[in-house]
Amino acid sequence: MIALFIKCLIGSLAVLLIAILSKSKSFYIAGLVPLFPSFALIAHYIVATERNMEALRMTALFGIYSLLPYAAYLLAVYYFSYFLTLTGTLLSAVMVWVLFATILLGVWNRTMVVAA
Repeated sequence: MIALFIKCLIGSLAVLLIAILSKSKSFYIAGLVPLFPSFALIAHYIVATERNMEALRMTALFGIYSLLPYAAYLLAVYYFSYFLTLTGTLLSAVMVWVLFATILLGVWNRTMVVAA
């Protein structure tokens, strides 16, 4: 129960920091906050303790490849923001992320040997 509370606290602190930064003259730094590896740290700890170091390495490698859908999302936000509303921009960018994430998962599952 304490671990769940700590995870919630980390998430709420990240949201608070994003809100504060978005109102500052350095508003663009708010885009860096979600990239802090708080959830990755949790995932990596759990994978390494419940599986092994090889699984941790595989998880880290997949994390590197997962930057591709995120980059596609950011490019879509940038592109669509020129001619769509905020809602349209974000919905379109999320659809781009889902498409790229689906492709990534398909390619990963066909090419990488994942230990059971």
